[in-house]
Amino acid sequence: MKKTAVVTAATAGIGLETALGLAAAGYAVTMVGRDPGRGARARERVNATRPAHPARFLAADLASLDAVRALADRIATEHAASGEPLTVLVNNIGAMFADRHDLGGVEASFVVNHLSPYLLTELLLPTLTAAAPSRVVNVTSGAVGVAKRVFDSVEPPGGYYGFHWYGRAKLANLAYTLDLAARLDGTGVSVFAADPGGAATDMTNGTMADPKIVSPALRLMWPLVRRTFARSTSGPASVAAKPSVFAATDDSLSGRTGLVIGARVTPVAPLRAATDPGIAQAVRRLSERHAPLTTA
Repeated sequence: MKKTAVVTAATAGIGLETALGLAAAGYAVTMVGRDPGRGARARERVNATRPAHPARFLAADLASLDAVRALADRIATEHAASGEPLTVLVNNIGAMFADRHDLGGVEASFVVNHLSPYLLTELLLPTLTAAAPSRVVNVTSGAVGVAKRVFDSVEPPGGYYGFHWYGRAKLANLAYTLDLAARLDGTGVSVFAADPGGAATDMTNGTMADPKIVSPALRLMWPLVRRTFARSTSGPASVAAKPSVFAATDDSLSGRTGLVIGARVTPVAPLRAATDPGIAQAVRRLSERHAPLTTA
């Protein structure tokens, strides 16, 4: 039976390179993205490599939790009807915002970087469990190291600084990833985080050039901070995708779970805060409140 994979934000950058890597490894890849035109071009690029199974594209704006629910329902229904297993889910979606704004009444960075992949994963767990052994790969970021570690509410105290809030949302998702791995231990569903390091992508080439994304203290050193950002995000997306592809496919990870695969494509120690049970519980409460699995 063929192996299948779903990759979100797969029309460019790290997501597209992840889709290419999975297709080369023999997976039938479903690429999810917001723009149908970009999706068609991305699908054509994957299929031009003559994979064992042709890729397909599904349009979904995953900044909308209603769209996440609709996507999960479609994927689950299709797999139930076909009998094909859902072998891998790669939550590659991520975004950074220079200015604060809401999506559905919730701060945008928290929605895109945590609530969206959280909700898609939770809604697809029955499908993934039925397909075990299967894997979930959540893409994390080194920005978790600058995050405020208070999760009493979606928004931390203090002003809005996009890079720090992006890191906090990624920390929430990393804590969720490790907590989910423990929750699913023994089910045959392995859960991994993959840190791409840095790459030149639409996000890093745009938002990360704006000094508004960092705190006032770091703005005082903006030339140095900007050069640091530029160096850390200058690599090719094809290299940055390798941790995700490894986490999704490598046989050495069979039977293992709860690992963070670092930019050098080896397991690394997670940020200690991500392993804090108190943070995991607080993130779970926020997730259940703002992204309920069922709607009225």
